[in-house]
Amino acid sequence: MLRYIIFRVLQVIPVLLGTTFLIYFMVFAMPGDPVAAMFGEKVPSDAVIERLREQYNLDKPFLVQYLLYLKGIFVGDFGISFSGEPVTQILGRTFPVTIKLSLMAIAIELVIAIIVGLFSGLRKGKFFDNINLIIALLFMSIPIFVIAFIAQYGLGIQLGWFKPTVSGGAPIQELLLPAIVLGVSLYATSMRLTRASVIDTLNQDFVRTAYAKGLSRNRVVPVHVLRNSLIPTITNTATDFGTLMVGATVTEGIFNVPGVGNVLFQAILKGENSTVVSFVTVMVLIYLGVNLVVDLLYALLDPRIRYA
Repeated sequence: MLRYIIFRVLQVIPVLLGTTFLIYFMVFAMPGDPVAAMFGEKVPSDAVIERLREQYNLDKPFLVQYLLYLKGIFVGDFGISFSGEPVTQILGRTFPVTIKLSLMAIAIELVIAIIVGLFSGLRKGKFFDNINLIIALLFMSIPIFVIAFIAQYGLGIQLGWFKPTVSGGAPIQELLLPAIVLGVSLYATSMRLTRASVIDTLNQDFVRTAYAKGLSRNRVVPVHVLRNSLIPTITNTATDFGTLMVGATVTEGIFNVPGVGNVLFQAILKGENSTVVSFVTVMVLIYLGVNLVVDLLYALLDPRIRYA
């Protein structure tokens, strides 16, 4: 197991380098002058433009810019945004909000998906199973911005159960509604995976053996069936977490969540290379860490899995 952990940690290095290089290149190749975008319709003097380009290393070749950025990563310096604020401060302000929102959404997704998927699998082909398959297909077909607007208007404005927008401090109670929207939009896939895995596990020999030994259904289902059915769901959850970290921009915009999505979108529009690549770098590290934890959970969920 230790050898496997070391091997996975070493894999982070080429993935990190490749991702940052690709993103930095894509941002660098975007059309337009980021310095001119800072002033909007105003036309700055040539001296101001040259000073700003030198300050943000935009006067240097692409490879030199990238190497200077890598140097900054290793010393904990992610550069300065065009607003003059250090990128590390922006990261410290926005990432906790998005991580909190993502964890809440994942918790909601898992609770609903595991409970509904388990009972659907145990009642395959019956009324409960058929209804939930239709509901899951419905949620998979509706765009997330439609679900967000319906939830915001119905639950937030009309019924007043939740605050329709999130304030600057992003308290948990205000993040609950966007977390429900994200969790419900993702739950369908996890539910179907849990259901399919439960159905498959019920037909395994070790389950039949457990029943043949006289174990009760209350013992067999949680210990032998559910535990071995969670592996595809946990794997999908890791992917969902990465999706939420980088893809919750629409939901954050609708509910005015002061998280990563809004800041990253604005940074892309302004061509802020250091801000965009810094955010993506942290996202990659989080995504790789989550996948590493999920891989290690395999051995705990299924004793048959062992890593060389």
